[in-house]
Amino acid sequence: MSVSMKRRSVKKNVSPLRKADQYDDPSYNYLHYWEGRQYEHMAEVAAIESLLKAKHFKHAVDIGGGYGRLCVVLTRFAQKVTLAEPSQQQLDMAKEYLKGRPEIDCKQMQAAHLDFADNSIDLVTMVRVIHHLPDPSSELAEISRVLTTKGYAIIEVANLAHARNRVKYALHGKKIPSKPVDIRSAANQSNDLPFVNHNPQTIIKQLAHAGLTVERTLSVSNLRSPALKRLIPARGMLTVERIMQPLLASIYFGPSIFFLVRKA
Repeated sequence: MSVSMKRRSVKKNVSPLRKADQYDDPSYNYLHYWEGRQYEHMAEVAAIESLLKAKHFKHAVDIGGGYGRLCVVLTRFAQKVTLAEPSQQQLDMAKEYLKGRPEIDCKQMQAAHLDFADNSIDLVTMVRVIHHLPDPSSELAEISRVLTTKGYAIIEVANLAHARNRVKYALHGKKIPSKPVDIRSAANQSNDLPFVNHNPQTIIKQLAHAGLTVERTLSVSNLRSPALKRLIPARGMLTVERIMQPLLASIYFGPSIFFLVRKA
């Protein structure tokens, strides 16, 4: 292969990693996205608390963490937290949101190109990111690279195999696809930012290929429903959610799956 062909190949592979257009769009406010999603936020916090209970770390990195929504939670488990986020607009929001928290620093970087030394981070979290990655192999390999031996990561997956999907596919006589499925509407197909659901079994294999072993699994946001949120207070939903997360994990019931993984 010629040098020019190699350059074209590299450019083709790298350019999609630089896409953060939606999150840098001045008309899009990710803080506003979370208005009315108190239950979903609390469900994710509960999952992190459950997975990290009694653990403590020197340095946690939250990859693609937006304005730092979950970084605040991680300070309870780590001496230092770094928000690693590709969007400058999100980092600008983070400066205000994380004001007065010197234990959290913010750096602009891509999930597939983390600016950390090998074996230097003992906790990584990546929540609401893989749904933008049809093939997260590079990102998972990069997480494995920066993690210390026996270091932990929490990886969240938008779940293709959730209960309603299994019923839908079964009614059509089909199995849940092993490959990711694009769930964007026809109107949004022109958007360069992918939005996919993944089969958890496929992600487990990709994690293993990257040298990451799943230790625990939780089914998260099990009660995600506009009707339920109108009828039941968020705190009441959270009480049930905490019970359901471990009980429904083995059947991948909910729309979101949290994996606690460890580097060998």
